[in-house]
Parts: sequence; structure tokens; C-alpha cells
Amino acid sequence: MRRGHRLSIVSIQVSSNQTLHALHLYILRESAQMAFMPHTNTEPLDLLLLPTWLVPVEPAGVVLKNHALGVRDGRIVLMAPREEAVQYVARETRELSGMLLAPGLVNAHGHAAMTLFRGLADDLPLMTWLRDHIWPAESRWVDEAFIHAGSELAIAEQLQSGITCFSDMYFFPEVVSQLVHKHGIRAQITIPILDFPIPGARDADESLRKGVALFDDLKHHPRLSIAFGPHAPYTVADDKLVSIRTLVAEMDIGIHMHVHETAHEVEEAVIEHGERPLARLARLQLLGPRFQAVHMTQVNDDDIALLVEHNCSVIHCPESNLKLASGFCPVERLWEAGVNVAIGTDGAASNNDLDLLGETRTAALLAKAVAGSATALNAHRALRMATLNGARALGLDEHTGSLEVGKYADMVAFDLSRLAQQPVYDPVSQLIYSSGRDCVRHVWVGGKQLLDDRKLTRIDEERVIATAKEWGEKISSK
Repeated sequence: MRRGHRLSIVSIQVSSNQTLHALHLYILRESAQMAFMPHTNTEPLDLLLLPTWLVPVEPAGVVLKNHALGVRDGRIVLMAPREEAVQYVARETRELSGMLLAPGLVNAHGHAAMTLFRGLADDLPLMTWLRDHIWPAESRWVDEAFIHAGSELAIAEQLQSGITCFSDMYFFPEVVSQLVHKHGIRAQITIPILDFPIPGARDADESLRKGVALFDDLKHHPRLSIAFGPHAPYTVADDKLVSIRTLVAEMDIGIHMHVHETAHEVEEAVIEHGERPLARLARLQLLGPRFQAVHMTQVNDDDIALLVEHNCSVIHCPESNLKLASGFCPVERLWEAGVNVAIGTDGAASNNDLDLLGETRTAALLAKAVAGSATALNAHRALRMATLNGARALGLDEHTGSLEVGKYADMVAFDLSRLAQQPVYDPVSQLIYSSGRDCVRHVWVGGKQLLDDRKLTRIDEERVIATAKEWGEKISSK
């Protein structure tokens, strides 16, 4: 329910076969009708979707059966029972039999163009992987053409995986921004900042200048937002962090940073600075509601207190953490403390896919093992992490992350009609525990369909595959 809606209180009769969500359903329906004002607005809908199940994510835990969703001008304007919704005129009506309509997935952390390094250096410890393989490969190969090819591959893969919004932390951010604009997806583009030269910038100061210029160019774009992305506490000095702090306060944008990724990182920080990395960031006044702490596998009570005090978000990347043996983010402890926890795939070089639905399943299962509780991170909460929590971490929750009247129509239709999903008792549980990204049938961003029956509508898939193969042959031949 959107803030500002006033509801009248009425009596609701709940029969024995109705769920305890009856009141939530009434509130959702009333809220939608008040925002849409169907009795006074005769303008046709652009799109009317008729799924078997509609899962708005907000309110939490709600599953609407035989409801419909209407879109006009890129935003959700109607959510109502099917028999009422079909009375309205729509330019396009889609029957989604056997499908679950949910908010688009939000991949809250990744390095898009690293798809071209997928499988290049597997089964290695993090610092060995970085210093001996990834950083040399980046130095050798990364240029604007590499970023264009790898990012386009990532965007295509993410759309086919049900991802409607992603956060990218990599080089030549202006190239990625152009692709996001072209292909219709939503994204947070973070400006990479390190103390040493990187592709596209001779030093941190040049990165900051370019970041400010890109922000000025894109600040009114409906699908693009900018954040600063200092790589990690161990690769960015205090003076540059202070500069970032000053700029983000002026620009009102986020900070996206790898923090407490490994035990070694924390141990080295204590030796060098006499404090844990998160404490150092707090002392430098970088923490706040727009701070996005990626990984956080090494967490103690003091760390949690800082995250809560400053209302930071944590972005959990379970499969990358598992593959690099980095550690385990204590998701249940963070959730219970009130920390907003989102999910990211990380880059395809350390995952090795951009399958956020699979990542969410891993997160749900891992949370139970880490917490020692089978009730930790249930299916509905896991879906919330992959949608609304991700949008909140990126500062986009007023616009996307849930199916609510007034928000952008960023949506995914998941097919639960197939053999592996039968029978369906709880469609959300079936989605998280029994389904893979191959069940993604349709994807819309801002009401525009970018995936239609698993076919990309704006990207030539065969061309993207051919280009990726060419890069793979070139990189492997050296």
C-alpha cells in the first residue's frame, strides 16, 4: 500500500478456505481502486495482464489468485479481481495461465562486462584470483569495445533471468549507461574508484570528475541512476574516501563498496588501521542510508550495531562467496536486527552466472544452515530480498521492487505450469525452491516488454553470442 492512501474500515467475513491474508487483499484492492479511480477515468489501459497468481511483495506474504494488473504510461494503475478488471478497455490483454506475476528481480551487485571472463580463472582463492589472473587480464583486455560486448551479453542474460534492474560496478561506466538506455533495462551505474590507474581513468581524481559529469548527464533519466563505487577499503585511501563523502552529500547519491569480504581483509585492516573496515568507514562518515555494503561475510555484534545505527544496506552474494570460500553472510541475524539485505550475483567471473533466481534459492538454503534454523529466510522473504530489498538498497524503492499502484511496471511472468513445478501448493515456495531461470517467460520494464515468450525483443541474441565467442577466442589465444 502506498503512503497517503486512506482506507475505510469494513467488516470482512473469512470463510474456512480463505487465507489469513484476506484483510491484506482488501487493503490492496481498495488502494488500487482509489489510485486508479476507474469510475471517472475512461482512458484505456495500455496493457492488462491476467496471471493465475499475482505476488505484489508489498504487502508482505500476499498471494492474489485470479487477479489482474493494468498498466498505463509505463506505470501500474490497476490491481483488481479478474472479473472486475476485464471490464476495462485495454489496448493489449495478455492471458498468463499457469504463471506467477511478480516484481522484476533486482540484481543489487555485479560487474556486467566480466561475463567475457566467465570461466577464465576458476577454483582459486580471492586474492590469488584477483592479483594473478583478473587484474592482469583486465589490464590486457579491458577497453570500451570489451565493456560494450561484455555488458550487452550481461544485459541479455539478465533479462532472460527475470532481472529488470541491476547495479554495475565496472570500468567505462558511460558505455554501460548507453547500453542501458538502448536496451530498456533499469540500472544503477557505479563509478569505479581505486588508488591506482584503471581502464578509463588515470587516477581516482579523474574517476571522480568523470563520475560527476556522468551524473549531470543522466540525472533526469527515468531508468538510470549513478552511485560512487570505491572498490574496497583496502584499495582506496582515506583522503579519497573523504572526497567521495563530500560529493555524495552534495549529489544525494549512493556509495557501493565491497566491505568485509574475507577474514584476511578484516585482519589486515586491524593491523594497518587499528580498526575493522566498517568502523573505519564509520569514522570517516561514509555510512548512511545510501551506503551499500557488498558481501559482509565477516560480521560481529559491533558491525551489526553500526549497520543498524546508520541504516545501511547489505548486499549478499552467496554463490560468489561460496565459490571463492570467502565466508558466510549472517543474513538471518542482519534481518532480525532490522538491516535491509538485498541479493547480488557478483560478476560472472566469480559466480559464474547472472541467475538471480538461483542466487535467491542459494541464499534461502544457506541462511538456514548458517542460522541453524529451518525457518530462517522463508520463500516469501527470499523473494522480497531479490526485489523490494534490492530496490531499497539502490534507493529506487519508491519506483520499483514491488507491484503497487503508481510504481513503474517492472514485472516478470514466471511459468509454474510445467512438470517440475507440480503440484502447486504455495506458488512463491514453488518459485524459490523448485524453479530456475528457464521458467521466466515474459519481462516488462516500465511497461515495455523486453522478453516475450523467452525471446529478447530488443537484442539480437545470436549476434551477442557470436561476439562473445570472438572475444573468448581472442583472450584464450594469448
